[in-house]
Amino acid sequence: MIRKSIIRTLLAFAVGAIVITPAMANDVRIEQYGWQNSAGGAQNGHRNRVRFYQDGRYNTAIGQQYGNRNLSAVGQEGDNNYGATYQYGNRNVAGIGQFGSNHTAILTQDGNGNIAAGVQVGHGCNADVSQGGNGNVAAFVQTCP
Repeated sequence: MIRKSIIRTLLAFAVGAIVITPAMANDVRIEQYGWQNSAGGAQNGHRNRVRFYQDGRYNTAIGQQYGNRNLSAVGQEGDNNYGATYQYGNRNVAGIGQFGSNHTAILTQDGNGNIAAGVQVGHGCNADVSQGGNGNVAAFVQTCP
C-alpha cells in the first residue's frame, strides 16, 4: 500500500513538472522571406524570447541570451544586413530595425533591466552599443547615404 502511494506521488510530481515546464520555457520565432537569409543563436535560462524578421537577401540575425526574461528582436529589410544581440543578465530588452543594405548593428547587454534599440536606414550604417550594469537605456537612429 505504501509502495503504491509513493508511486502515485512520484507520478503526480512528474506530470506536474511536465505541465510547469512550458511556462518556464524559452521562445524563438523566425520569419524569413527572400534568398539566403540566416538566423540563429542560443538561450540559457528561463522565459527568454527572441524574434527575427528578415525580408531580402543575405541577411544575418543572431540572438544570444544567458539569464532570465530577456527579450530580443531583429527586423531587417534589404540586402546584406547583419544584426546581433547579446544579453547576459535578466529582464534586458534589445531591438534592431534595419532598412536598406550593408548595415551592421551589434547590441550587447551585461546586467539587468537594460533597454537598447536602434534603427538604421540607407546603406552602410554601423552601430555598436554596449551596456554594462543595471537600468541603462540607449537608443540610436541613423540615416546613411
